[in-house]
Amino acid sequence: MNSHPETAPTVLITGANRGLGLEFTRRLLMRGAHVLAACREPARADRLHALSDDAQDRLEILALDVASPTAITALARSLGKRNQPLDWLINNAGVLPSGERFGEIDADVLDHSVRVNALAPFLLVQSLAPLLRRGRSPRVANVSSVLGSMARCDAFRTPSYAIAKAALNMASVLLARALAPDGVRVVALHPGWVKTDMGGPDAELDRAVSVDGMLDTIERLTPETDGAFLDYRGEPVPW
Repeated sequence: MNSHPETAPTVLITGANRGLGLEFTRRLLMRGAHVLAACREPARADRLHALSDDAQDRLEILALDVASPTAITALARSLGKRNQPLDWLINNAGVLPSGERFGEIDADVLDHSVRVNALAPFLLVQSLAPLLRRGRSPRVANVSSVLGSMARCDAFRTPSYAIAKAALNMASVLLARALAPDGVRVVALHPGWVKTDMGGPDAELDRAVSVDGMLDTIERLTPETDGAFLDYRGEPVPW
């Protein structure tokens, strides 16, 4: 990316205060982007605020609870009033319920997982579509997971997360079909098993490797990849 200030893309990232979201923010700033970093509680996002020192006014931290449709609408309305196009949207915010067992799945936990992991990205893209349509080479990356792959499912594990990510994959395809006429590229990305709070210390990938790979993949999107399910290297993942 390494853009000049006047051509640097404006990128909105959800769940930007930790894990992959924080790394997306860090790596995009290093590449010269203008970053709108959204998280639920900006006042408590110390590591995110720490990036402001070297950001040269290219980082703005926004409040967004993705589980709230009202908050999504309010953010879209606020950004719309600025008359500022949006070039990239990275739907990264997610939740991974732990310790689930068959026969003991809590309905509220399942509902919350689907709301955050699948419905929120869909609603956010829908709300921000007018700004994306005006962006330069606009693109949407929905951070999914191989755990949402029906073809790769070989055991009962992480049901609330897996169901939600499978739904996100379908949402990505639908969004790609809706926005393709406007030149907005949409893709679902599997980041790999990454060393984050969610992935755990035994994960295979350093977060910088995963995020750099996903950013390179996002930059390379074409009409042929619209609605695709790709890993961080840009390789297809089975549905």
